[in-house]
Formats: sequence, C-alpha cells, structure tokens
Amino acid sequence: MLCLTCGTRPVVTADGRCRGCAMLSRRAPGGLMPAASTPPGEGWHRLRSPGGLAKAVIVALSAVIATDLLAVAVGLYYRGLLSDALTGDGSDLDDAEARGADLLYAQAGSLQMLAMLATAVLFIIWFHRVRRNAEVFDASRQPMRPGWAIGGWFVPLANFWLPRRIAGGIWSASAGTGPEGAGPQVSKAPLHLWWGLWVFSLLLTRYAGQVYEQAVTGREIVDAVTTTAVADVVDGVAAALAIVFVHKLTRMQRERMALGPASPALPQAGSPGSSGAAGPVKAPTGPAAP
Repeated sequence: MLCLTCGTRPVVTADGRCRGCAMLSRRAPGGLMPAASTPPGEGWHRLRSPGGLAKAVIVALSAVIATDLLAVAVGLYYRGLLSDALTGDGSDLDDAEARGADLLYAQAGSLQMLAMLATAVLFIIWFHRVRRNAEVFDASRQPMRPGWAIGGWFVPLANFWLPRRIAGGIWSASAGTGPEGAGPQVSKAPLHLWWGLWVFSLLLTRYAGQVYEQAVTGREIVDAVTTTAVADVVDGVAAALAIVFVHKLTRMQRERMALGPASPALPQAGSPGSSGAAGPVKAPTGPAAP
C-alpha cells in the first residue's frame, strides 16, 4: 500500500503515511517561526545550485586569511619598533618612521575590514541559497523560515546563535536520503568547529579593539598590538574552517540534488495493498518532472 499523502512510498504509519510524510507532519524543532511543510519532491524545480556562490565565498574567505596574515606581519613589525623604543634600543627611531609604521598598521586594518565586508555579503547570499534548497529537501528539519537566513545575522545578541540554529537544519536536510526518506548521520564537526571559533574570534576581536582604543602609554600600545595580532590569527583560522564548512555543505547539496526526489516504490505481488493478481502493477501518477 502506498502513502496516502504523496502516493510514492510504502506506508509505515497507522494513519497511512510513509516515513518522509510522517516526518514532515511533525512540528518544526523549537517551534520558532516554523517553515511550511513541503512534500518530498514537490517544488524540486525551485532548487538552485550553490556552487558558483560557494566558489565566490571561498575566494573571499581566502582574501580574509591573506589580510589577517598581512595584519599580523605589520602588527609584529609595529610592535617591534615600539618595544625597541621602550627598551632604549630604538634611539635612532625618528618620528617619521613611527608615523609610517602606524599608518601601515592602519591600512592593513582597513584592508581587513574591506575583505570582511565583501565576505559577509557573499556568505549571507550563499547561506540564503542553501537554506532555500533545504526547504525543498526536507522542510520538517528547518526551525525557522528562509528569510531568517538573512535577518538572523542582524539581530543583536541573537545573532550569536540564530544562524547556527538555521545552519543545523540546512546541514541535516542536505544529507542524502534513502528510498524511504531516511537520512544518514553526517558528522556536524565542520559546522561546530567553524561556528565555535568564529564566535570566539568575534568576541576576541572586539576585546582587542577596545584595548587598543584605550591604550595610552607605549607599553599599553604594545600589549594592545599583541592582543590584536592574536585575534587576527584566530580570525584567520576561523576563516579557514569556514571554507571547510562551505565546501562540505555545498558538496552535500550537490549530491542531494543529484539524487532527485524519492523514487516511487511499487508494491510487490502478495504484499499488503497488492491485488495478488499476476501482471504488472501500475505506478501512481504524479506531477511531471520539471
């Protein structure tokens, strides 16, 4: 007997539904802005490949790593000049050299900011794309509506956990499914590592900025530059983990798209729901593939 909802898979529940439709009928996890349920395979034409955007995001993240390394190198140079002046070994350090190093340090910070802004725009566009795809793959796993894949990043304080919550649903829905809608367990380690280190990097960068703004004496400036260099290193590692996350999730969605909607399952002769007569079983009709 085939599912009374989708008409394509064997019944596994008492109310005449397959495993996939039974999962879709459940309330979205957490109950916060639940997504509308989409039957498996419905709206498959709405899928859009995230591959091109993913490449752009990876290039932008690579630029972030490059600017972080540049900022670290310039910061260490600047710190060395200041340290020599404080210890008396920089007697030949003139004001022009000090101003030049300070200007170079500020320019490196500006490059970092530009790279991060460009990356943020591309990443959010990609993130929304994969969230829209996840709605087609399995809407029941999505805790929030697709628009929150954009808006969640701009809610003060809540942006420390809303995007992570959305990403978890995207990750789960993007895993390949079997013939009855059952998905394999795919490790979320890339997601956990990236998100944890990114949040830590964000907090450390904000702390380093406050320390630098409040520094007055030479020793305080040296300590502030050191803290900023550490924050830049952490940010670069977080960007590298973000590349792993983007690559892995994009590949998962490509593989999931290649599977297509669940294939119709035909009852075997003698099985529940079959007439028992010999001869071919007529497959249920459905919407034509796009």
